[in-house]
Amino acid sequence: MTRLPRGGGGRARAARAAHGVRRAWPYLLMAWERWQSLPPERKERYKRQARDYATRGRKLIDERRGRGPRGRNS
Repeated sequence: MTRLPRGGGGRARAARAAHGVRRAWPYLLMAWERWQSLPPERKERYKRQARDYATRGRKLIDERRGRGPRGRNS
């Protein structure tokens, strides 16, 4: 079986990625502007929520893998 030289696929992949970035950019910009307009206490509340969700997710994964809790807040 003859192998084709590599190189052409990288450009196609980059073009698809660039297309995805162009499509997502307006949404990312709107989200950033909305975040910037939030008062500091709301930002802290959202950050705390995200931190808590991440901690809960890590604990769940550790339990399913058979390990005990880990980290600072365990």
